[in-house]
Amino acid sequence: MASVLPFLRRYSVPLVLFSLGLFFQLVLLPSSYPPSHYDVLGVSQFASIEEVTEAYRKFSFKWDSGAIPTTAEFIDIRYSFELLTNPTWKRDYDLYGIDEQLEVIEKTKAQYDGESFSNVKLPLLDATILATADHTFDTLTPEEFASLVGNTKAVLIQVYSSGSYRWAKFLNGWKRIGSMLDGVADTGMVEVGEVQVVSFMAERRLNNQPFFRNGLPALVAFPPYCKSSDCLVRYKGDLSVDAVVDWIATSILGLPRIPYYSRDTLGPDFIGKTGLHKVKVIGFSKTGERAPPFLRQAAKEYQAYASFAFVLWRETESSIWWNTFGNLNSSYFVKLMEENKYFALPQLRSLTSMELGCDARGYSRAGNDMLAWYCVILVGRPSVELNKMRETIRRAQNLLANDANPEFAKTFSVPAQAIAALNEKRLTFVWLDGEVQKDYCLFYLHSDTIYETCGPRRDPANVPRLFIVRYKRSSKEGELNSVKPKKKNIWETFHEEDDNKASQLVAKYNGTEDLQEIILWISQIIEDGDTRNLPDFMVSTPELVPEEGDPIWSRGTHNIASSSKGIFHKFQNVIMNIPDYRTDPRLGPILLLAACLSFGAIWLQNSARPPQKMCPAEEVEGKEKPKKRRRQRETTSNQDRPPSITDAEPQDAYQILATDSDSE
Repeated sequence: MASVLPFLRRYSVPLVLFSLGLFFQLVLLPSSYPPSHYDVLGVSQFASIEEVTEAYRKFSFKWDSGAIPTTAEFIDIRYSFELLTNPTWKRDYDLYGIDEQLEVIEKTKAQYDGESFSNVKLPLLDATILATADHTFDTLTPEEFASLVGNTKAVLIQVYSSGSYRWAKFLNGWKRIGSMLDGVADTGMVEVGEVQVVSFMAERRLNNQPFFRNGLPALVAFPPYCKSSDCLVRYKGDLSVDAVVDWIATSILGLPRIPYYSRDTLGPDFIGKTGLHKVKVIGFSKTGERAPPFLRQAAKEYQAYASFAFVLWRETESSIWWNTFGNLNSSYFVKLMEENKYFALPQLRSLTSMELGCDARGYSRAGNDMLAWYCVILVGRPSVELNKMRETIRRAQNLLANDANPEFAKTFSVPAQAIAALNEKRLTFVWLDGEVQKDYCLFYLHSDTIYETCGPRRDPANVPRLFIVRYKRSSKEGELNSVKPKKKNIWETFHEEDDNKASQLVAKYNGTEDLQEIILWISQIIEDGDTRNLPDFMVSTPELVPEEGDPIWSRGTHNIASSSKGIFHKFQNVIMNIPDYRTDPRLGPILLLAACLSFGAIWLQNSARPPQKMCPAEEVEGKEKPKKRRRQRETTSNQDRPPSITDAEPQDAYQILATDSDSE
């Protein structure tokens, strides 16, 4: 036993590898490959339908001759026969191992347990549901599939089989998914018979065999500009309309989820707490499903102007809302948002200053070719006074936009320049938070009483103020394009102003809050700015303080990692593929080969340096000799060394007593 333990310790690694290889090859691998339906019938793999029918006929002849099978045996044989004689089911089973009706075997065995096989009701598999399925969908050809993916829109592909029960039940849901994604993403269907296309979208086992982990139908999404298998994303969730649409909207398109509110929380939590500068958009749902993608797309595009919420109405008064608003489609809703996004006076913020045309670094809302444009800015701390003045400015904006009413121009004597400026998108109305944007406010309205408008609250007084900024496209841009710029020295570079695209001219309003007086003042400023050669300045204005960061969903899909990239996704794929290693026939031989190589390497290493043979007594003596020699060397060296004051006192030492004299 003592001689065996060193051997086992020395060859532990090859022994462990050899044991694992045998266990995998003799236990795990056979259990991972149960008998196929071809094995049940006793025919070769991928046998033809004629061969399957002939094999079943032989079984029937045996049973008629008196060889009575057990009920379980009969059910296995009959199921295999029905599956492999259906061309569609046989194709799916041969290509991708799809057998979604396998549970019928266990259910039938449990139903006829203890009964004769002749009592089993045939056929076991019912194909009537497939015959009644709607086959009006247009499937994609390989050419159509290649032209559809890789464009600016995301694409959702359904891989289906015409012989799948799950596909037949999913058809109505697929119609709804297609209608909900209309305008946001494209959809298409591919039948598994298109082997070239389907194999491109299927997963691969370790032996390179294509398969669908969750069976059919399978959903595969291609993000915008994705044409390869490295960037496609496979859906692994429930085949419900709400789950599928939410997945592609959030994970593929990067759209936000619009929260739900109850009737009690809608007012205080949504209307009362969301930004004062935004329009409130409230959607109503009968089913409680998440907002459709086109509504989420609008929430993303109009985030600077509107806040979105959903309400589930189950009370009797819900019918009033539905009769009032009716159903909403995507095109009408986008048109509605465009017409009403300025219904609430927009707030001048870092996120919207360029879009509103109220930034010297940009251009007007009309485009880059406009020579002069105007921004009417109402500034003040959030207060009742600011709310009243904001409503007045919004009414002025609406009146100027109503150029179709001749009575308006006649009553207020508004020059045509003001109405034309608003229609030409040269005029914008905004409001500014003077408390948050203190530096910006002080820059334009510096005076002795400015702290009533700008900066933190120092007294109860809150005085909103109005001013107009005229932006005039800078002529430096044309000069820079025509004249070669000269080299600047360090001093000029240090004192160089920001490269503004427009110069500015500021006009402050000192009148009353009367609507007519405000409109006439705005009109006069625009007329003077367009007709008179007034001075302007190119000094850089303070930056607007960002009031809210970009939401996480506004990053879009450029941060979506593909299924084959990223450490997390690679680790996730390894975890998901662990069950597949049990079916890899190469693993057992690899372990056995590794055991043999390891054993050979250890044996060669030991053979190259044979140990010296000695008896046990000599081995013990050999281990003790160095210690004895070392002790002898230490003793000899100590004897030759002269004593020192740190040595121990000798045994025969004595001390001489001291006397009063130096000598006796």
